[in-house]
Amino acid sequence: MKRTLDIIYTSDTHSHVFPVDYANGVPENSGILNIAAQVEKNGNTLILDGGDTLQGTPLSQFYLKHAKDYPYHPMAEAFNTLGCDYYTLGNHDFNFGYDALKSYLEAMNGTCLCANAIDLQGELKIEKRAIHVLDNGLRIGITGVVTDYVNIWEQPQNLINFSITDPFKAAKAAYESMKNYCDICICIYHGGFEEDLETGRLLSGSTENIGCRIARELDFDILLTGHQHMAVEGVDLYGTYSVQPPANAGHFIQIHAEEENGAVVYSSSLEKTLDHHETGTYEKLLPLENDTQNWLDQIVGRLAEEIEPEEKLSAAIHGSKVAAIFNQVQLEETGADFSCTSLGNVPVGLKTEVTMRNICGAYLFANTLVVMEVDQQVLKETLERCAAYFTLVNGEPQISDEFLKPKIEHYNYDFFAGLDYEFDLSKPVGSRVVKMNKLDGTPLGDQKYKLVTSNYRATGTGGYEALGESPVLWRGSTEMPELVAEYIKNNSPLPHIHNSKFSVK
Repeated sequence: MKRTLDIIYTSDTHSHVFPVDYANGVPENSGILNIAAQVEKNGNTLILDGGDTLQGTPLSQFYLKHAKDYPYHPMAEAFNTLGCDYYTLGNHDFNFGYDALKSYLEAMNGTCLCANAIDLQGELKIEKRAIHVLDNGLRIGITGVVTDYVNIWEQPQNLINFSITDPFKAAKAAYESMKNYCDICICIYHGGFEEDLETGRLLSGSTENIGCRIARELDFDILLTGHQHMAVEGVDLYGTYSVQPPANAGHFIQIHAEEENGAVVYSSSLEKTLDHHETGTYEKLLPLENDTQNWLDQIVGRLAEEIEPEEKLSAAIHGSKVAAIFNQVQLEETGADFSCTSLGNVPVGLKTEVTMRNICGAYLFANTLVVMEVDQQVLKETLERCAAYFTLVNGEPQISDEFLKPKIEHYNYDFFAGLDYEFDLSKPVGSRVVKMNKLDGTPLGDQKYKLVTSNYRATGTGGYEALGESPVLWRGSTEMPELVAEYIKNNSPLPHIHNSKFSVK
């Protein structure tokens, strides 16, 4: 007799509960509540999620600072409405510390499966694996793991009560413990693919993404991935069926499996989120959404002139007025000698009347500041990484595929303040920095300097290993959007800032 399994899979929803484009203040076809309105569930359906839920929109940013004012957890309410059965944790779910994660887990109806996240306090509802029996009798074994780059990226104070272990070993142990008791084995992996899915070419030698290794060396039937924000509708990966939805709840994956006499056939589709939402939870959470919108529309200060959205390649070559503001905020907050910052993947600008909406749209993450001790060699290695952002095509600068595939990573190009530097793109990658002085033109010499950057970049991630190996002198606790708002408020009308000299030839 033929038996079926249907899976609805989301990942990297990044707190997109409502169908709203917060940066522009307009509706969009996205959000967990909209997905909930268009999916159907029965006893042979599982709804699964791959993590990165708590961070990503102003709604979550506002809620996490005012949680005591609301009798619900918005992200948990949305997933409960969707009917989420099992989910794992993403790296961003650790961004706000133990208590914030505990609140989320306690509000969720579904079961958290994260075999390599060890709760040292023993208070969190996290399981290593589960075996779920469908109405038709199919036994579905499920585990979840998160990339262990959490240990590299996350602020130490947020991991005091956690041990994030090797995800491959944890997935293997979970598989071995349940393989004899189920018909289909599923791994939900908050991580992506380290190989090109078409050619098999190795894209990265790091362990940030090990989806291909999991598929190749373990015998899971289904591998549900995330983290890279790629659209992978369905691929047979070394005998394991694998998918990945893009970020922000604008799409989800539907998987259909048919089992007969022990043989299983898989198919899947990438579904667009539609324009209608579930009404009950929508109305329940609407007071929080309205409060968030009111907060976003508050004018915090003025610029002397509007900054139009800055195209990525042009900003990287000619400089960014938005990045100059961020760097100036970092310098004045810390008194560091130099500063570096990055921008998100989408071109951004700032209106003349600056609101919190503008700021949150331009600075997307809940980053805090870190001051590091660096020398001339560390600065050069860091700048060489920035110079690798470019490639020459018919003699013209273009963006290197290294920053575009398999995941778009414009945010791994850094803009510097306090330096006078130059790239020569005709030279090989690693030898492109041809000038590097203080802003007044004097050489750096053999001195030690203070560089301020984000807590994300301070880990050395994104190819900035020299920073990750540098001593930390100071860590801040205030998130950058708040610092930017305060700086613009205190310096209105803010003129164009000149805090670097940079050229590309």
